[in-house]
Amino acid sequence: MKLTTLILGLCGASALAFAAHAETITIATVNNGDMIRMQKLTDDFKAKNPGIDLQWVTLEENVLRERVTTDIATKGGQYDVMTIGTYEVPIWAKQQWLLPLDHLGADYDAADIIPAIAGGLSEGGKLYAAPFYGESSFVMYRKDLMEKAGLTMPEAPTWEFIGEAARKMTDRANDINGICLRGKAGWGENMAFLTAMSNSFGARWFDEKWQPQFDQPEWKATLDFYTKLMADAGPQGASSNGFNENLALFQQGKCGMWIDATVAASFVSDPKNSTVADKVGYALAPDNGLGKRGNWLWAWSLGIPAGTQKAEAAQKFVAWATSKGYLDLVASKEGWANVPPGTRSSLYANPEYQKAAPFAKMTLDSINSADPTKPTVKPVPYVGVQFVAIPEFQGLGTTVGQLFSAALAGQMSVDDALAQAQQVSVREMTRAGYIK
Repeated sequence: MKLTTLILGLCGASALAFAAHAETITIATVNNGDMIRMQKLTDDFKAKNPGIDLQWVTLEENVLRERVTTDIATKGGQYDVMTIGTYEVPIWAKQQWLLPLDHLGADYDAADIIPAIAGGLSEGGKLYAAPFYGESSFVMYRKDLMEKAGLTMPEAPTWEFIGEAARKMTDRANDINGICLRGKAGWGENMAFLTAMSNSFGARWFDEKWQPQFDQPEWKATLDFYTKLMADAGPQGASSNGFNENLALFQQGKCGMWIDATVAASFVSDPKNSTVADKVGYALAPDNGLGKRGNWLWAWSLGIPAGTQKAEAAQKFVAWATSKGYLDLVASKEGWANVPPGTRSSLYANPEYQKAAPFAKMTLDSINSADPTKPTVKPVPYVGVQFVAIPEFQGLGTTVGQLFSAALAGQMSVDDALAQAQQVSVREMTRAGYIK
């Protein structure tokens, strides 16, 4: 009895010791559908990693960017895993703010990550963030409303066609807007859309000598087209609408077209959440015949700050959340159409996914058509399709976004918004030493 009691006591003590040493990792993430779904599936991770607990900090996109940037720059240590984008990764890797992801496990298969996506998350040949989902942008449209308007959506439309279709599809009496586009200010909100759009109009942020280009006719043409289109065919209060707001409008049947992230396709085609799920068609982002389409390239990815004290546990979580096994897990719970898209080549070779996701080929074609190294018609000294990969862009892009959002809201003219954008850009680029 004494021996048994002793053994049980030791076992109990070991269990208590194990519990005391269970690590809690804190994960900062964005409040979109795929990330919310991941949180609901983490029992699978905990079953496989009983010594690791998870604490979530879920934030709206602009707030997330502000918080994680402040934390990593000041070495605050609040987070062990951060949801970050293609913009931050190469900049932060150069600053040695991120740990290289070289312990993701023997079965992780990093070579399966789509090359265009992996390239944007690497520095010096090493992966510094693992993509949770990858995206470009494309046109989502109501096939029934397009037919009612007497039009047929081309696979590769022009902006002229989009403008004509949006105006014909608008039905104010029935609360149907011909088009929904981002207007909420932010370098990753309205400026993600407008910068990608401007590329197709021949515009660029800076010339080869880092001189801002908002005083050039290509930017004027971009912003004129956008504000007039939204006035004629967009929703009320569009200057407050970002990705989530436009998603809700489209799912409620209030948008004829929506040009936004390819990742939205699984949400607008989900009959559980979308009233128009069986009526949605897809097309490439528009162009103006200049050789560039108005689509971006992005990945929401999981990175590990260099200051974490829990690197091993953090890498285990990152490996779980971005693995082939996670895609299989989502497919088993939610169906193949709802797995996070745009990260792994094997997904697009999977017949089950192709059958379940009518948007699969258009998503992959959109991702592959975006070139971060040559994003514009005229040459530029920067990389990045819907952003400029320099540290100053985060603040500058948001300031310009506020001006363009004000122009959309009618609080200032397009000419005034462009003039102020040019002025602030020249000042900031001079102050940062780009302009000599």
